[in-house]
Amino acid sequence: MKPLHFMLLKKCSCFTNLNFLLMENKNLCKYFAIVLFFICPFITLAQVAKTSELYLSIQKMDSLLFTEGFNNCNYAALENVLANDLEFYHDKGGTQNKKEFIEVTKNNICNSKNGKITRRVVAESIEVFPLEKNNELYGVMQTGLHEFYIKESGKKTIKTGVAKFSCLWLLTPEKKWKLKRVFSYDHKAADVQ
Repeated sequence: MKPLHFMLLKKCSCFTNLNFLLMENKNLCKYFAIVLFFICPFITLAQVAKTSELYLSIQKMDSLLFTEGFNNCNYAALENVLANDLEFYHDKGGTQNKKEFIEVTKNNICNSKNGKITRRVVAESIEVFPLEKNNELYGVMQTGLHEFYIKESGKKTIKTGVAKFSCLWLLTPEKKWKLKRVFSYDHKAADVQ
């Protein structure tokens, strides 16, 4: 039986030169096999249906995090959905742990002198991907787009920007969702989109 990479390469004639290189270079062949080993499990990863219980559960958690915690400044709701070892990565603002994330929300979002900042998810952009081990759900990856707005005193709410996000939600042993990792990136001003 031929190794996996040879079977895959045989399917695509565009890889003829790569196939030759792999046959001639054993180290490159091993490297390519390792890359395939780590990539192949994700090729079949599919998002769950937007009407599924899992999708709706994560949509609810997103709402608790942002509508309640971020937009309505409900710190108890915010505290409740965040894992104790939360890591938040922002392409413009750096990294934050749970304590820092809550403090930034309090000081820069809820009590900003420049006006109240809010976040709205672009509903049709949300995708939810289940994470399983031994056929048992332990978490999900949630991805999508979100938009940011500011409401200054006596003025209309205006859209200030848009960004992509990815969230890692994990199930606790008590079967509660906790936000463990957040990536907010590709931030653009509203007029740049």
